[in-house]
Amino acid sequence: MKANRLIKKFIDKIRLLSCKDRESYLLLYSILGFLPGDISLYRLAMTHSSSSQRKGRKPLCNERLEFLGDAVLSSVTSDFLYSRFRNEREGFLSKSRSNLVCRERLNGLAMDIGIDKFITACGVPQTHNSYIYGNALEALIGAIYVDKGYKQCRRFLLDKVFSRIDDIEEVVKSDKNYKSRLIEWSQKQHRQVEFRITHEELRKDGVYFVCDAEVDGVVYGSGEGFSKRESQQKAAREAIQKLETECSPSAP
Repeated sequence: MKANRLIKKFIDKIRLLSCKDRESYLLLYSILGFLPGDISLYRLAMTHSSSSQRKGRKPLCNERLEFLGDAVLSSVTSDFLYSRFRNEREGFLSKSRSNLVCRERLNGLAMDIGIDKFITACGVPQTHNSYIYGNALEALIGAIYVDKGYKQCRRFLLDKVFSRIDDIEEVVKSDKNYKSRLIEWSQKQHRQVEFRITHEELRKDGVYFVCDAEVDGVVYGSGEGFSKRESQQKAAREAIQKLETECSPSAP
């Protein structure tokens, strides 16, 4: 198996010498660890919906690949956690998966592996969307799946992405899902928690949301972002911080 991988890498390096767009291939090879078959898929994965690129009436963006990549990422992460934590229950595994592939972590990992550089190399305009790199990483996973299949996706995630996380044990046991924490606390305390989208605006970078987190009808936190989930998480985090400052021993 190891010998086959070494042979494949050697063949990839020979192929690189004959590539027309060698600079893009080299950059992508450094990110992926293998040579792509159809580089247009990977360029598409870097194209945010705010781009003006179109094919006829059809906009060219990474949303479909991001949708596919999100599903593959969830599958590989579930498999990884199931194998690593053999004695843990479903609840622990579900929460661990959320912690491992949360938006903030995906965004950081995407930049660590150089996705921001490849977006620039593709000539795609940068946006102010705070999670553009994490979304592009999911789209990249989708592109790998279409181009090379599930096994290559799994190898890429284990070797190139998850390997960059210093302490997997600490990460999966942390609890940064503020929305879930607030909801769990409200259920135990018999309090009513509600998330209200108070503002929704179409911007060049995407749809922008503002959300309030209410506890028993009182606004305890507000958050904003380019997805409902991001705005809700920020609102929940602010609500939790406010509840904690009230010095309640039962605060989340």
